Amino acid sequence: MAKLIYSVITSLDGYVADESGKFDWAAPDDEVHAYVNDHERDIGTYLYGRRLYEVMVFWETLDVAAAPPVAADYANLWRAADKVVFSSSLEAPSSARTRIERDFDPETVRRWKAEAERDLSVGGPELAATALRAGLVDECHLFLNPVVVGGGTPALPSHLRIGLELLDTRRFGNGVVHLHYRLQ
Repeated sequence: MAKLIYSVITSLDGYVADESGKFDWAAPDDEVHAYVNDHERDIGTYLYGRRLYEVMVFWETLDVAAAPPVAADYANLWRAADKVVFSSSLEAPSSARTRIERDFDPETVRRWKAEAERDLSVGGPELAATALRAGLVDECHLFLNPVVVGGGTPALPSHLRIGLELLDTRRFGNGVVHLHYRLQ
């Protein structure tokens, strides 16, 4: 059975974007980006909410010939994976290998996990919160940035208690810390 993995870049105080919606502080340097790329190689399907998908579709049109190698590598990984966008308002996808689902059905996602040959990734804090609450997420990768933003969009849902087993840590030269957990 494939795993459902939630990977998120967050501030030290747990936000993916500040109160103004900005996340410019979260741009990974080449070392962090290469590490993320290595973790994404096993992902066969990305599950996105509409807002994150609209940010991520950038990778569909990136000129890989002109891009830095680490960005070109990620673009190729992203393009090779299937994407499922959960949205009630998006009319059509803006990328290949992408389909729109109107509703998030936990039983359908369980079936996808059971049938998948490669892992799935859930992206976007609202969609991830839904998957976490449904008990679908198997692992979390938190990339903690050395910044406190004081509020904004939380990376993890409130009023949810889950036991975690720490599997791995890594500290990067720019002060980012990666925490890898298995959910219990």
